[in-house]
Amino acid sequence: MAKKIFINLPVADLQKAMTFYTSLGFINNPKFTNEEAAWMTLSDEIYVMLLTHPKFKEFTKKEIANTNTTASVINSLSLDSREEVVEIVEKAIKAGCVAYSEAKDYGFMLQRSFEDLDGHLWEAFFMDM
Repeated sequence: MAKKIFINLPVADLQKAMTFYTSLGFINNPKFTNEEAAWMTLSDEIYVMLLTHPKFKEFTKKEIANTNTTASVINSLSLDSREEVVEIVEKAIKAGCVAYSEAKDYGFMLQRSFEDLDGHLWEAFFMDM
């Protein structure tokens, strides 16, 4: 069985977060979605669980990070082409996000980044192996 990754993200507004991730190409799984959480699928191995703050707090005793001032993780997505990297970041910006650093082109690898509506950091990259 292939390993899968579920990224659990606390979100301030579940509907806005769902709309945002849908605009990037994620697909909602309504079977595991309600007013507290939404399952968003990117691929057969990558899923994002969007959780309201109260729902997220059910899984941890720690405070939810203030992503306006704190970074605790950068989620990186490996994409199939340089064009896909540009496309997903441009979609994020069009949906109201900001790039949090300049694009980095190493020749063999292109890397771009954005901050989602809740301040979670994402990097999209293509690496020519």
